Parts: sequence; C-alpha cells; structure tokens
Amino acid sequence: MAHYAYLNDENIVTSVIVGKETDLTFNGESYYGNGLKCKRTSYNTIGGVHFNNGIPFRKNYAGIGFTYDEARDAFIPPKPYQSWVLNEESCTWNAPVEKPIGDYTWDENELNWKEVTNDAN
Repeated sequence: MAHYAYLNDENIVTSVIVGKETDLTFNGESYYGNGLKCKRTSYNTIGGVHFNNGIPFRKNYAGIGFTYDEARDAFIPPKPYQSWVLNEESCTWNAPVEKPIGDYTWDENELNWKEVTNDAN
C-alpha cells in the first residue's frame, strides 16, 4: 500500500490517496497523476525519520495544506506561527524558544511557552 499526494499549481497538497506500490513496471505518480501533479508520500516518515526502520522519504508524510518543495524533494507542513523557523534537515517548524517538559502551549504574542493549567473552579 502506498500513498500519493495531489498538488495544486502552487505545490500545495489538496488531497492524499491510498494506491498501489511503485515498482519497476508501475509508476504510481504517473498513473494516479494522469495529467495532474501527484507525488508519492510515506505514511511512516515524519521529520526525516522513518518509524519502521526504513528509509525516510520526502521528509514528512503529506497532509492537506502541506507544501511540496521541489528543491528539497520534501513535504513541509504549514507554518504554525510567524516566529517559528524551518528546520532545514527535518523540514519541520521549530519555535524560537525550546519547549519545556510538560503541558505547554505556544504564545505568539509573548514569543514563549505558557504552561497549560486546569482552572476548573
């Protein structure tokens, strides 16, 4: 089972489908693309790491709204906050401040992590 991402003219992923594996006799990108932009993606690859000890493929599993970067041959998720910076190696976004251990959320106005508290009074 393989996954394929359809791209619009700006190389933004518009949908992801499940299809046949590519091999020497079958090119899934051409077959499923059928005139559309279509790129294979790996369900088990995130941040340039393959989670089943396989070979990482295109840095990240494609999701709707991801960008396919031709120069990097990588799928890059949408930038979550204006202040975050792209990690060139993993093609993921990093906050400008390292996240502390625990339950924290990013505060873009403060450019820092805020601890999540349960104020159920």
